[in-house]
Amino acid sequence: MEGFLTVLLVIFSIGLICTVLLQQGKSAGLAGAISGGAEHLFGKTKARGAELFLQRLTMGLAAGFFILSLVVAYFMKN
Repeated sequence: MEGFLTVLLVIFSIGLICTVLLQQGKSAGLAGAISGGAEHLFGKTKARGAELFLQRLTMGLAAGFFILSLVVAYFMKN
């Protein structure tokens, strides 16, 4: 059981790394760093298509990784 959960955790972590690296940068340069956060906060830029899919996949993988990390830590302790 521990081995299966550990392998599953590694798969989730690799998937999370890949989805984060596939995502596009929101803004570039110093001007983008200052104004880009405000645009994202107030919803001027909306994700569509593949970008929206990658965002949702990243959130799902991150949640799964977090839960699996807690489960594996619990099983390793006992």
